Amino acid sequence: MTEQPISTAKRTRAMIALFAVAAVVTGAAIYGIGAMQRNAEPACRPSAELAKRLAPLARGEVAAINIASEPKRLPDLAFNDASGAPRTLADFRGRTVLLNLWATWCVPCRKEMPALDALQARLGGETFQVIAVNIDTRNLDKPKAWLDEVGIKGLGYFSDPSAKVFQDLKAAGKALGMPTTLLIDPQGCELGVLAGPAEWASEDAIKLIEAAKTRS
Repeated sequence: MTEQPISTAKRTRAMIALFAVAAVVTGAAIYGIGAMQRNAEPACRPSAELAKRLAPLARGEVAAINIASEPKRLPDLAFNDASGAPRTLADFRGRTVLLNLWATWCVPCRKEMPALDALQARLGGETFQVIAVNIDTRNLDKPKAWLDEVGIKGLGYFSDPSAKVFQDLKAAGKALGMPTTLLIDPQGCELGVLAGPAEWASEDAIKLIEAAKTRS
């Protein structure tokens, strides 16, 4: 059987159809990218590139940290400093923060506190700070006494006896249990969250924090 040649008209109609499909696909892709850009929080757009650079460093002792794919600004969490004066997360804008929630009744929390203390001693300063917020709701003298007992000297003391800071993070989908630790950039945008303890004084953690401090 002899194959019939395809007419010029048919070829033309087929090409037009292909171009139409390509235009629709391209338009949808452009619209999708544009929508993502419009929906992104302006203050956190630079954080997305930083988070991408951090992702390969989530390994070893900090492999469990969940690096944010679309960093968002966290709620303006409130807690008290060592004198009892009210503070908020916004007070620490301009520096990278490792925010840790802990309690004396939480065994893994107590276990990782010396590592957090060592991390603050090594990297803490104008560009980085560990903020460990105690959320004990009873026996409010117990947390300070425990810290003194185990020799925690480098960490500043922060507390929230109402534990509202935990509830606020839980409502935002960032806290499921204790301890909870968040890596936050200088604009207050979440870079990563870790549920459970980690060895924060390890070289893996140091490399992650050092990279988080570098925005360019």
